[in-house]
Formats: sequence, structure tokens, C-alpha cells
Amino acid sequence: MTDATLTSWIDVPAGHDFPLANLPFGIFSNPRGGARPGMRLGDHVVDLSACHALGFLDGVEVNAEVLVAPVLNPLMKLGKPVTVALRERVQTLFHSDCAELRDRSDAHASCLVAMDDVQMHMPVEVGDYTDFYSSEDHARNVGKMFRDPDNALLPNWKHMPVGYHGRASSIVVSGTPIRRPMGQTRPDPDAAPVFGPSRLLDFELEMAFITFEGKPMGERISTAEAEDHIFGLVLFNDWSARDIQKWEYVPLGPFLGKNFGSSISPWVVTLEALDHLRVAGPNQDPAVLDYLTYEGDSHYNVPLEVEIVPEGQGAGQVVCRSNFRHMYWNMRQQLAHHTVNGCNLRAGDMMASGTISGPEKGSFGSMLEISWRGTEPVDMPDGSARKFIQDGDTVVMRAPYFGEVRGKLLPA
Repeated sequence: MTDATLTSWIDVPAGHDFPLANLPFGIFSNPRGGARPGMRLGDHVVDLSACHALGFLDGVEVNAEVLVAPVLNPLMKLGKPVTVALRERVQTLFHSDCAELRDRSDAHASCLVAMDDVQMHMPVEVGDYTDFYSSEDHARNVGKMFRDPDNALLPNWKHMPVGYHGRASSIVVSGTPIRRPMGQTRPDPDAAPVFGPSRLLDFELEMAFITFEGKPMGERISTAEAEDHIFGLVLFNDWSARDIQKWEYVPLGPFLGKNFGSSISPWVVTLEALDHLRVAGPNQDPAVLDYLTYEGDSHYNVPLEVEIVPEGQGAGQVVCRSNFRHMYWNMRQQLAHHTVNGCNLRAGDMMASGTISGPEKGSFGSMLEISWRGTEPVDMPDGSARKFIQDGDTVVMRAPYFGEVRGKLLPA
């Protein structure tokens, strides 16, 4: 059920990111036990292991071992029918009309844990990570800055979802600090490169989807099948060292300018929870090849914002308000393209959207665009200004239904 009017016997304030209609999956720990799967409901975590032990999940084909695993991968390996059934069972259990757990006050302390008492962990063990480049406005902005403004998009851009394979080991959960990377840059094009800390440290506002198991190697997933292989989504900050990236990316693309860290939100929001946010995508012109065609609304109306909080400040400056619906290529097309050559997927693979920029300056999804390559600084409430991210800054990305992902930049 995705009806936003669903009510729970647990107090969930109106407008909360995690109503009964959402119920995302995550990995939490508390003094009672180690890292294990839970679901977010308002300001509480539903302890799935405790619910299972007390018999409240009878009828769902999930075993006790899966519900005490320190990552969601074993649960995802059971496939979408099981995760959907589990979500629907918990939704029924906490519905205001269901007395089964509501009237068992002796079980409440076991099945419900206050968010103030938990620590969140990486929800999945990421096997492989792919980053796409699927926002037309972002691609055009970058093309205008670094190439011919009249031919900002490269010839292949409107024919395929362009992407590259990134580094899975440095994807971290919200709250984990990120250290400014060191590397080679070439600030003077007429001089030799130098080694030192990146001076042009940036964020990239993205969403990422996490996959179930795919098909065997050599087989492809069609756009019609793609959603059966998508577990859910997280907010994704793809930290970027623009000066390192600029010097290294020819001819093989992003490397050290990207692989030092990416941050994700802790709760995985299922596709089923987002069903009511579906919208039509843009008209794709020229027409795409047959394997990239799709039917139905496959984009999502999810408002997004980014705030920069300077060190020592309680609040910062919102520098971006964008929307996931601005994507040119959708997740179904990305997954179909990723597997069209027979590439096999595994449960826990992560695929990021690429920077999500809208058509107006206030909706640009990176400081590269917001400050227009550093020529238009953004004022902060403490009187300072930002062209790129400074040491001590905390970058916070937020979205309804997702909560937030935050990360503080530490010195090199």
C-alpha cells in the first residue's frame, strides 16, 4: 500500500518523511543488539528480528538468519516477492485498525526502538557501483563550461545513458566524515603538474538505486523487466575533486577525482513506496533504439535540496533545490543499457543517477554549476562565501520520504 493517508497506531506527525506508506529498510544497532535489519516508521525503528521471533511475521517467507544479518544483501537475495510481502505485512501490523500488535503492549518494547537510541550503518554491502550521467541540464552546463557552448552535448549523449564504473569500497553511510583528497593537478596549463590537496572539492546531488539479483551472465534485462530487479533508492552525494578530475580524465574518465568517497542516506526506500510519485518523462528526441523504449510513467517527482553548513554553525545556506523528475534517462533505461551486453548484476549493486540539475540556476546540483566554475561565489550566513566546499563544511542533502544524507569535509 502506498496511500499517503494510511494511519498507524504509532504516533507519526503529519508531513513526516517516514509515514506508514513508506517503511524503508535499513540496518541499525542499539544497546540490545548488533547491526541488523529494521524499517523506519516515524521516529521509531521496527526491529524485524524481534517481530519475527514473536511470531508477527508468520506467513512471510523469511528466516531468522536473514533478519539478524549486518547488511540487507541476504534479504535482497530472496527477491522482490519476499521484500514486498515483508513490507506489506509490517504495514498491516502497524495500521491503526490492526489490533494484533497494537494490543500487545508487552511486545512494544521489543518490536519498536526509538531513533534516538540507535546507530545507523551501511544498509548494503555494495558489490559494484556504476555512476550515470543522465541529467540533460547538468550535461549541457558542463559542456558549455569546458567545450563548445553551441554543441554542449557529446554526440552519443542522447542515444544512450552514459556511465562509468566507480569504486564501491569508499561508499559510506550518512554521518561518516570525508577527507579532502590528495592528488595530481595542473593549475597552470603551461607548467608541469603538481601534487597536493584538491582545491576544487565539490558535491554532486544524486539518487542511487540498489539491485536485486540479475540474470545469468550473457543475458539482458529489458526495460519491461527492470523494476523487478530494483529493490529501492537512496540519496547519494558523489563527492568530486574537480581539479584532480580535470587533469586525469582523458582518455579513460573519472578515477582519483571520484573514488575517495561517496555518501548515501541510511534508509532504502522501495519502488513500491514511491509509486504515487510517478510522473511522465521528457520527450526523448531523437527517438531511442528499441531496447531503450519503455511504457508508462517511469520518472519520479521527488523534491531535493542541498544545504552547506559552515563549521561551528547551527544552520547553513540552501544552495540547491532540484527534483529527481529532471532526469532525461530513467532507471529502467539505465538498467536495460547496463545489461544489454550481457553484464550480470548481483544483489547489492548500486547505480547512481549522475548529478541532478534542473533548468534554472537555483536547481543546479553541484558547486561547479552553482558558482559557474568559481566565478559566482555563494554567500553563507556567517559572512563567508563559497566557490567550492571548504574544510569543516557539512553538506546535507534532503528529500521527502528519504530523510537526509550528510557528510563533513575534513582537511587533507
